Amino acid sequence: MTGKINTDSVSKFFENSYRFRWAVMLGVTIIFTLILYPNLIPLKHSYQLGDVAGRDIKAPKDFLIEDIEATKINRKNAAEKVLTVYDFDTALSFALTQRIHQAFADLQAVFNAKQDSTQKTKTGSSAAVEKKPSLHDQVWQMKEEFERKIGFNVSNGAYKILEKEKFSQDIAELIAKILSKILQNGVVSNKALLLKEVDKGIVLRSIETSNETVVKKLKVFYGLDQANAMVRIVGKPLLKNRRYTIKNLIVDFVQNLIAPNITLNKSETEERRKKAASEIKPILHQIKTGEMLLREGELVTMVQLLKLKTLQAQTRQEHIVSKSIGAAMIMLCLLAATYILHIPRQKSMASKHNKNLLFISSVLITFFLLADISASLSESLIANVSYSIPASSIPYGFPLAASAMIICLFLGLEIAIPFAMIIAICVAVIFQNSFESFLFFLINGSMAAYWIRDCRERKVFIKAGAKLGLLNVVLVVATDLYMADFSTSKLLWGSGFAFLGGIGAGIITSGLAPLIEIAFDYTTDIKLLELANLDQPILRRLMMEAPGTYHHSVIVGSMVEAAAAEIGANPLLAKVCGYYHDIGKINKPLYFIENQVAGKNRHDKLAPSMSSLILIAHIKNGVEIAKKNKLGQVIVDAIQQHHGTSLIKYFYDKAIQQKRENAVNIDDFRYPGPLPQTKEIGLVMLADVVEAASRTMANPTTSRIQGLVQNLINKIFSDGQLDNCELTLKDLHSIAKRFNKILHGIHHHRIEYPEDRVANNGKRKNGNSNRRQAKKTQNIESNIEKESSSHLKRLGQS
Repeated sequence: MTGKINTDSVSKFFENSYRFRWAVMLGVTIIFTLILYPNLIPLKHSYQLGDVAGRDIKAPKDFLIEDIEATKINRKNAAEKVLTVYDFDTALSFALTQRIHQAFADLQAVFNAKQDSTQKTKTGSSAAVEKKPSLHDQVWQMKEEFERKIGFNVSNGAYKILEKEKFSQDIAELIAKILSKILQNGVVSNKALLLKEVDKGIVLRSIETSNETVVKKLKVFYGLDQANAMVRIVGKPLLKNRRYTIKNLIVDFVQNLIAPNITLNKSETEERRKKAASEIKPILHQIKTGEMLLREGELVTMVQLLKLKTLQAQTRQEHIVSKSIGAAMIMLCLLAATYILHIPRQKSMASKHNKNLLFISSVLITFFLLADISASLSESLIANVSYSIPASSIPYGFPLAASAMIICLFLGLEIAIPFAMIIAICVAVIFQNSFESFLFFLINGSMAAYWIRDCRERKVFIKAGAKLGLLNVVLVVATDLYMADFSTSKLLWGSGFAFLGGIGAGIITSGLAPLIEIAFDYTTDIKLLELANLDQPILRRLMMEAPGTYHHSVIVGSMVEAAAAEIGANPLLAKVCGYYHDIGKINKPLYFIENQVAGKNRHDKLAPSMSSLILIAHIKNGVEIAKKNKLGQVIVDAIQQHHGTSLIKYFYDKAIQQKRENAVNIDDFRYPGPLPQTKEIGLVMLADVVEAASRTMANPTTSRIQGLVQNLINKIFSDGQLDNCELTLKDLHSIAKRFNKILHGIHHHRIEYPEDRVANNGKRKNGNSNRRQAKKTQNIESNIEKESSSHLKRLGQS
């Protein structure tokens, strides 16, 4: 229940909310201002490098100009002065020393444990000693663990020497001392790269403490090869009394353990250089008021071009905010004034107002964007083509008239004309405030809408486009003559672009129309013509499954089409609504009298309340079928509204007869509505009732038909069913006249043929005044005669 309430409130907001309308106008204004932003301050001096200056240009005020090259050089120098950062890992020496002592200590423990075990065996301290692996086996079993801890692979020969020396702690101390001295001096991985900084020095940063030291004597640091060579030199005084094999073993161990502890920190260096460069302020030169920036006849140089661009950029920055606010305010006032003066009074905006407003806004924004893109493309086209195209000719090729054609196609000419004015003004601003562009787009947009107003065939788009192209050519010639700025080349280019713009507008409108129909659920006359084809699948199904309803619908369609032409409604829309208004009867055709055969009425065995539910259900079923077959919202509305909230009187009276009046709820016998909202649906309601009632007339003379039509229309009018569809008494009079004529044509008497007399014992087949009417018909006609005295007006009679 809550979900339904939320859905209804959202739907109501989009359909009727004034806040939504203001939001749409504000959105259009903001988007237009953003599109217009680069063009708010037109360029006064659009020179390129090497152009010839057309006139003298002086500085209107003092301003500063940046020397880009000098600034770039200064920033480069500042970055180069930043010293390269190297990280110094002071903890590496300690970590390696710890690994050495740990590795040797583990194996010394094995020898000590073996010695203790031997002593205990000799003294007999244990009655039984468990047999263990030999010392040699234990030592070699631990070789892999020793290599893992020390950090490199040890050869078998070196390991035998260490085994022989019982992994003496003295050897470990010598290795650690030599390694510490080497690393304390500093070992760098790439000394050649380091020496490139020998003139400036480096920043040596401790990884542990983050302390930094500027070092200029870079040669003191060892490279990896140099460090390996220094092992023998550093170890010579420490190893002078050692055997040759021990010396080599210690040197080999130290060389394998040496690792670089000074490394380049490239990311930190780059970051410091960028920061130093960013801190360098631009080099500025002051230009004084009145200083000559460019002289007439001079070739524009890079320096002069830089001065002009800087002046324009600074001027733009100073005024862009105020210009933007001003443009937005003007646009908002233009939209609001046009909306207040034109939009609410139009019939096409009466229903689904906010949806239509959103559609208009979408078209506006789309063509704003296309105009902006077109302006940019025209500039690049002029700059890149080898032959000369006048810059003022290209905008004529922009198919802006397609926007007015689209609006006219879906919402009518009354909306399209003010729309054409708005979009002509806005696009003229985008095209550098060109007054001639405004006139051109206003006239061709208005005429394009006029030529497309009664579009019922696809070829109308092309015809309207061709007419528009010819009109555009005339407008181009007239504009160039008026501006006294023309030449043969300019006229030819302008006429060519203008004609293509007209043709393009027709093609674009034709292509976009089906997409807009789908996106906004609109129904054009073109779609109505397709639906009016009686070969449509749903109508063929109606003909096969409910032939009586089909025949009734076709006659209703003919009646409303003729009446619509009399009262200024849309005859095509009225006819299509008449064709489809009863398609819901397909589901249960035999429960409707026009489809019943052999006099069998299924309602005779049903309660009146159940019969009314079945009759009312054809509305819901019709809506579902229409949506499933994508017939359009106008057809759905016609199905929902063609009975309004009228009473199913026959079954209501029957229910009262079976029960007392107080026990019957009259609302259970009314259609759910809503009331007809348009003239066309009102016509369908009237024709539906009149045509159905006319079938019960046994002797349909002209006067009887007139009385029937008059009485039924007056009853529907008096019941308030036509309150929302704008049908006047004059319209009802015209409708009645047209209904009378059509019904008289349908029920006219036949010529009496001789064989008919013989077959009927000399009595006429039709129109016999002696023939008795059916009881039901007599009752209807007697009621008509009784009520004739209370008619509101003698409808349908001149």
